[in-house]
Amino acid sequence: MSIVGAHHTSFTVADLSRSVEFFRDVLGLELLFEREIRDAYFAKIVGLPDCVVKAALFRLPGSSHHLELFQYLQPPGRIVQPRPCDPGSAHLSLLVQDLPRLYAALRARGVAFVSEPVMISAGPNQGGYGVYLHDPNGILIELFQRPAGTAV
Repeated sequence: MSIVGAHHTSFTVADLSRSVEFFRDVLGLELLFEREIRDAYFAKIVGLPDCVVKAALFRLPGSSHHLELFQYLQPPGRIVQPRPCDPGSAHLSLLVQDLPRLYAALRARGVAFVSEPVMISAGPNQGGYGVYLHDPNGILIELFQRPAGTAV
């Protein structure tokens, strides 16, 4: 037995419609489907009897990896805003080709960034760029531009 790959990364959101608009219309991810989940198997997997979830699945460009978003209708969740240093905090890193230009376009659309794009000055990604932004739920998303001439 061994792990053979990754299928998806999932985040719980407060408002699925608003999140779908952000990931589809602002970031340009392909929405594969939306659905409501009321099935007993799902409640067993997540450990929440009688839960009801609205879900959306997106395809990440250039990858077989997917982004999954859940809005729990039952039971309702609590909004938490972990900092990047808090245990349990997570982020999704998306590869981009021209981070300064994409940053300017997203900022013009009102996207909330942690900083301006930062050139990476040390380590294996030296010469690349990175920046964090927040989706409408406060989920951290990293936009990462590889250093010139690298493929990994």
